[in-house]
Amino acid sequence: MFAVLVFAVVGRSSHAEMVDVFGVLGTAVPFLLGLLAGWLAARAWRAPLRLPVGVAVWAGVVIVGLGVRAAFTHRLPLTFMLIAATSLALLLLGWRAMARLVARSRG
Repeated sequence: MFAVLVFAVVGRSSHAEMVDVFGVLGTAVPFLLGLLAGWLAARAWRAPLRLPVGVAVWAGVVIVGLGVRAAFTHRLPLTFMLIAATSLALLLLGWRAMARLVARSRG
């Protein structure tokens, strides 16, 4: 959830939009719904650090999040899709990769 909220905050601030609770939530809610869908579909609670689980969660966030956003805004620019997918991949998969590296170095 933190990664999606970071995505919303950074996105809003990079477009000089208000970074207040309601604005951030308005931006994040479609992607949080996608996070929930991806988390449930991947059963992520079983092995949250596994990269394939992270990919499934990321796919849910991107597909559902962009779909819900498009349904409400009636537009979905290609550049936004690419930036959102890439940013969310870095945020949702990056911490998993780092956690795996730390776990391997310890074990």
